[in-house]
Amino acid sequence: MRHGTALRKDIAAPGTTPLIGIYDMYSASIAAQHYNGFFVSGFGFAASHYGLPDIGFIAWPDMVGFVERLRPAFPGHHLLVDIDDGYVDPEVACHVVRRLERAGASGVILEDQQRPRRCGHADGKIVLPLDTYLNKLEQVLAAREDLLVVARTDATEEKEILRRAAALAETDADVVLVDGVRSTEWIRKVRSVIGDKPLLFNQIAGGKSPRLSLSELTEFGVDVAIYSTPCLFAAHRAIDDALTALKKDDGRLPDTSGGDEIGVAGSTRLLERNIGRQRPARQAVPA
Repeated sequence: MRHGTALRKDIAAPGTTPLIGIYDMYSASIAAQHYNGFFVSGFGFAASHYGLPDIGFIAWPDMVGFVERLRPAFPGHHLLVDIDDGYVDPEVACHVVRRLERAGASGVILEDQQRPRRCGHADGKIVLPLDTYLNKLEQVLAAREDLLVVARTDATEEKEILRRAAALAETDADVVLVDGVRSTEWIRKVRSVIGDKPLLFNQIAGGKSPRLSLSELTEFGVDVAIYSTPCLFAAHRAIDDALTALKKDDGRLPDTSGGDEIGVAGSTRLLERNIGRQRPARQAVPA
């Protein structure tokens, strides 16, 4: 399957394509019941894999290894992967892109930040000179075969946002992302300068961007939306609530017999689906 082509097709369809941020195999297993597209979030991966904030700690072999585990379990899902700044060096970025494409990634997001980098919705971001970023982006585009590439700018000054968005739209990148957009007015402004190039919007709870529905995003001309952290933040709340209840109940586990609580059987059924997806479809034997 040409995973990049499949994602391009969905993005080109009417409406805004949602990609749900997942942070490990279990969160992906749950998300797969609801959506057919994943965003392999740098925020979520840094938190789950290292227990660290999203400020540049991710090592590319770890991210590639994660995608290598995801693809066999979810052969039909879109996998858009956050590769931050391409791990600094353009040659490394190209190597990672080739590895991810072989692993089955559908696409990558390459940002224009320089180190020390930050989450796109955090303060203190510093961007590379535009020519430096465009050179790195062009090398990545030349290294990919079918992989979809999202060109992302983290510029925060208004004129620079529009200058960079227009420049990114002129490249062969498939999609443009201006991260940390602060208002619907600015979605319109970015849309106006990138022409027909597909536009991506990043939503993160507690971030700088407005909370918008998919219908609203479609009205603003957004083609694809990534939801970086719904699984991670939901797990945070649920785990904290479960352990608070366990402590309150003197260590007595909840009753799973009524079906309202997840137990061994429900969890196992969820994970068995990942085995089933990896099995090739059996062809009917002629009579």
